[in-house]
Amino acid sequence: MFESIADILIDAKKIVFVTGAGISQESGIPTFRGKDGLWRKYDSMQLATIDAFYNNPKLIWEWYEERRKNIFNAKPNPGHSAIAELEKYKEVVVLTQNIDGLHQRAGSTNVLELHGSIIRIKCTVCDFKDEIPASFESLPPKCRRCDNILRPDVVWFGESLPQDVWNQAIIEANYCDVMIIAGTSLVVSPANTLPVYAKQNNAILVEVNPEQTPMSTEMDLSLRTTSAKALPNLMKIFEN
Repeated sequence: MFESIADILIDAKKIVFVTGAGISQESGIPTFRGKDGLWRKYDSMQLATIDAFYNNPKLIWEWYEERRKNIFNAKPNPGHSAIAELEKYKEVVVLTQNIDGLHQRAGSTNVLELHGSIIRIKCTVCDFKDEIPASFESLPPKCRRCDNILRPDVVWFGESLPQDVWNQAIIEANYCDVMIIAGTSLVVSPANTLPVYAKQNNAILVEVNPEQTPMSTEMDLSLRTTSAKALPNLMKIFEN
């Protein structure tokens, strides 16, 4: 699949991955905007905004607890594993829109979570923040420091990305030789601008997605398949 740019990949010093919900779909985690995406079944404004949370925190937490249980039971797929394995040969950075932590569980060591983490929980008032990979006994959960309501440490609609994470993501995009965009529709801003930063630095852009995206015409190579199928083939270039 990667034969046409094999020499470029071998010579590349730094490869940056931009990943989205599609790479985790084959681990059993639903996407948001696909034909069976969550936002086709649920109203995002009722489940993923700070106003909805304060209006009915118990309802929001019930929905997120179901998602958390699904994520806890999910396992990294061959796509996640291939990205982690690539660290044996190259400098690899993962810029992910996913909040499921599967890249880290697969073994990737340099992951920037653009939209936060559903496993990480933070207080709505004080500075308490921690990873809690277990279900809560009662909902909504309360902060053990100040007894105020906890929330998932994810970026909801209308909220800004963590500025330190986003600034670092721009730096990584600006200084990569190859950017592989895997399993993202590239319709969510500002994450969809990362390939633009890479292209301005003359990086090679590779898209891995069963469907076309708004930036498909800007890609140097487009693979119309899933990450779990395509990315293990990437490893063959370096193993041979």
